[in-house]
Amino acid sequence: MTTTRLDSARLLASAEQLAGLLVDTVDGGASVGFLAPLDRAAAVAWWTERAAHVAAGRLAVWAAHDGDRVVGTVGLAFADKPNSRHRAEIVKLMVHRDARGRGLGRRLLTTAERAAAEAGVTLLHLDTETDGPAEHLYRTAGWTRAGVIPDYAADPAGVLRPTTLYYKRVGSG
Repeated sequence: MTTTRLDSARLLASAEQLAGLLVDTVDGGASVGFLAPLDRAAAVAWWTERAAHVAAGRLAVWAAHDGDRVVGTVGLAFADKPNSRHRAEIVKLMVHRDARGRGLGRRLLTTAERAAAEAGVTLLHLDTETDGPAEHLYRTAGWTRAGVIPDYAADPAGVLRPTTLYYKRVGSG
């Protein structure tokens, strides 16, 4: 597998495959901001909209490929306020259900962490569904649990679930 940072043109060229990954993730029950069933056209539109953020430097996106197929992704959303440019958020870490269990999630997370440090970011944060499978990844990757917010977001079935916030210091700060 290879992991590539996508510029806006490559993101647009990959929008169909990224949409397939997003639909698979939602269908698998992951709480990534969408309700099931997620219409593929809506998923393509969501990814297409991200291209402007990538072009503006507000978002970095990596795609993991198994051959020609996108099987994972992670994003790094940079803060835009003057008092918060030292931090960024890990967003949309997703691995296709049939590519899980091979360390791809950790590799994507590490890629985003390193890129953040290289960009001068010293603090990362993220949120994830409490007691979901992603929590194990974050804990074992050295992330610190900051707290839980009850009923923060609906899962793909529309049920409100608690969300756990995590942070990690990276780079030199």
